[in-house]
Amino acid sequence: MPANHQSSEKPTALIALADGQLFYGRGFGAAGETIAELVFNTAMTGYQEIMTDPSYAGQVVTFTFPHIGNTGVTPEDDEAGAPGAAGMVVKWDPTEPSNWRATTDLTNWLEKNGRIGVGGIDTRRLTRAIRQQGAPHVALAYNPDGVFDIEALVKKARDWKGLVGLDLAKEVTCAQSYTWNEQRWAWPEGYTPREGAGLKVVAIDYGAKRNILRCLASAGCDVTVLPASATAEDVLALNPEGVFLSNGPGDPAATGDYAVPMIQGVLAADLPVFGICLGHQMLALGAKTIKMNHGHHGANHPVKDNETGKVEITSMNHGFAVDAQTLPAGVKETHISLFDGSNCGIRLENRPVFSVQYHPEASPGPQDSYYLFDRFAEAMRARRAN
Repeated sequence: MPANHQSSEKPTALIALADGQLFYGRGFGAAGETIAELVFNTAMTGYQEIMTDPSYAGQVVTFTFPHIGNTGVTPEDDEAGAPGAAGMVVKWDPTEPSNWRATTDLTNWLEKNGRIGVGGIDTRRLTRAIRQQGAPHVALAYNPDGVFDIEALVKKARDWKGLVGLDLAKEVTCAQSYTWNEQRWAWPEGYTPREGAGLKVVAIDYGAKRNILRCLASAGCDVTVLPASATAEDVLALNPEGVFLSNGPGDPAATGDYAVPMIQGVLAADLPVFGICLGHQMLALGAKTIKMNHGHHGANHPVKDNETGKVEITSMNHGFAVDAQTLPAGVKETHISLFDGSNCGIRLENRPVFSVQYHPEASPGPQDSYYLFDRFAEAMRARRAN
C-alpha cells in the first residue's frame, strides 16, 4: 500500500509519486498541477537562482534546507527571464522576507510565474525516497479546496515519459541572438557594464544562466549569445576568438544530435572552447552520457582537480553524467567528484579546449573555480598574440 504522509492541518497540496506514495502538504504560489521529475537540492542559499536556472526545466526541486523564502525575491537574482523549475517543495512555509534587497515575497513571485510550491512536507523522508528509488516521476498538485483525484494524479506520474531522450535545450534557449556586457555583482555599485574592447566570444545558449555571462564579461569578454540551434557556420561568421558552451536541461544525447556537429566544426577552426554542465557533456565528443540515480544538485560538492590535486567546493545541477570510460582518444579527464567518482571535467590534449560538469559561476567556494573563466580568457589572448 502506498505510504501517506499528512500534516495535522487540512492539506491543500499533494505530491503523488509514480510508485503510489503520497505526500500531503500546504500549497502556496500558483494553484494547479504539474508533472515532472523530482530532485532534491542541498544548498542553504540561492533558492531564487535555483528556481530560475533553466537546467531545472522538467523538474520539481525539493529543498533539504528548511528556511526557504526568508530573504524574499529580487529581480537582480534571476538567472533567466522565467523560472526553469516546474515547482518547489519545502519543509516550512515561506515567511515574510527579511532582507533589504527583497522587492517581493516568494509566494507572490511563484504565483506570478505560474509555479506551484508545497510546504509542510517531511523533506528528509522525501529525500530518502528520491535517493532510494532514483529521481521519481511525480504529479504536484495545489488546490485551495483540498480536493484531489489521487488515482488520476498517480497515473499521470506513471505515464510521464521522463527526461531520457528529451531535448529541452530548444525549449529554453533564446529566440534570437543578443550581446551581453553586464559584469558580476560587486558592492556598492551592483552590476556594472564592461567597457572598452574585449575578447570576442560566442556563447551557445542551451539554457545559459545570466551569471555565467557576467563572469565571461568580467573576464574581459565581449559576448554574443546564439540560440542552441546555431550551426558552425553561424558561429564562425561572427569571427569569434573563443566559443562558450552553456549549461542546459534535458538529455544530452538528444541535444547532441545537432550540438555535436556544430562543436566539431568549431574545433576544426582551432578556437579555444569552454563548456559548463550540458556544454561539458556536448564537448565530450562522442563519449556516452548516463542517467544518474538522483543526480547532483547542491552547493557543497567537492571536486578534485586531477592535474593539481586541488579540491574545489562546487555547485552542481545535473542528472546525466559523462561516462569517463568512453572518452575518446586525446580527451583527458581533469576533474572527478569526491562524492561518487563521476566525471566532472575534461580537456583536449594540447588544445585550449576544456569543460567542467559543475557551475564555477555559482560561487559556492565562493571563488574556488573562477580561474576557469580566466583560463579561457588567457587561451584567447595567447591565440591573439600568436
